Amino acid sequence: MKSRLTWFVILAMIAGPSVGLILHQSLGTGPATDDTAAGLSLVTTSFLHLIKMIIAPLVFSTLVVGVARMEGAASIVRIGAKALGWFVLATLISMTIGVLAVQLFKPGFGLTASAAVHPGNSLHAPLRLTEILDHVIPSSIVQAMASNEVLQIVVFSVLFGAAASSLGTKVEKLIDALDEIAAVILKMTRYIMALAPLAIFAALAATVLTQGAAVLLVYAKFIASFYLALVLLWIFFVLVLYLSIGRRSRELLRTIRSPLLLAFATASSEAAYPLTLQRLESFGVSTRIASFVLPLGYSFNLCGSAMYCAFGVLFIAQIYRIDLSVDQQLMMLLILMVTSKGIAGVPRAALMVISASLGYFGLPEQGLVFVIAVDHVLDMGRTATNVIGNALACTLVAKWEGDLKESAVPSDA
Repeated sequence: MKSRLTWFVILAMIAGPSVGLILHQSLGTGPATDDTAAGLSLVTTSFLHLIKMIIAPLVFSTLVVGVARMEGAASIVRIGAKALGWFVLATLISMTIGVLAVQLFKPGFGLTASAAVHPGNSLHAPLRLTEILDHVIPSSIVQAMASNEVLQIVVFSVLFGAAASSLGTKVEKLIDALDEIAAVILKMTRYIMALAPLAIFAALAATVLTQGAAVLLVYAKFIASFYLALVLLWIFFVLVLYLSIGRRSRELLRTIRSPLLLAFATASSEAAYPLTLQRLESFGVSTRIASFVLPLGYSFNLCGSAMYCAFGVLFIAQIYRIDLSVDQQLMMLLILMVTSKGIAGVPRAALMVISASLGYFGLPEQGLVFVIAVDHVLDMGRTATNVIGNALACTLVAKWEGDLKESAVPSDA
């Protein structure tokens, strides 16, 4: 199914610009072009509404269950603290690299503001730091969910999960019920993401129709600058590895090559999880650490996705010519670092995080259309980055715990 969807996405990425270019040449400029672009945009807008529909219940159910089921043993707390400390540092570094790259290459300025803004869009002034802080603690969780205030939902969910965890078996059935709700919402998510090829086709066709072939160069610059940022992040990972385990860093990279390729080809971290766990154990990471830190990393250490979220928000800001101040960009990093933890393991989760974050900075939600168009190509790179980031985290924690052994078996890469 995932392989078939990938091929449909690739086909949409080829057919969308082709159809848009044909329509651009045949219709030219005028009312007919505007009406056709509006019709195509309606398809993508409907897809965006479907994504927004599931954000609140998905964040609440998955985050509450994750927090409520955390163990409290001293050794797990110690290992978890080390892992989470590294996760926060790695996530901030990855997003900082993404911010610097998008500010350096400015891929969003290739689209003109007049072409990017559709009728009905209202450009609000970006929120200031104090105004953003007002959005952190909800006065009503119902209102927060109704308006998709994700940061407020995250705060409530963490407190709810922590309280449930302290009650133990008394609320076991409630947590099981929320887990079942999360499973249903995840299934809904997969249904919605099956429509992604149609949304990608419509987004690319409408963009090329209104902008012409030149817009493809903008997307090429966007993709190239993002992958360059990923390369810089990988270099940072390799340096940290070498400083920690020396020449064994090459061995680790060879050992996890197969799950990396699998993650890149399928754009799915879940598909690479079993093989990653197996390879880490064969490398010498103890089972107790690998089986704890790796799933924790899948929830809290998605460095590639975090970079993409920061990159995508600033890309959209550039399209609409909205200049975010330094303190707003710093707050953006903190908001994205928190909100990206609530929907880990969800297909196209980064799109949901970007969508939920746009309102904080006065950015029109329609700007997500320009990111959706090439999301799958970028998803492949960020997913592979998530895998190497989590493999690095497991290795570092094992090293710090003195629990990194020699390879159990030679890596077959």
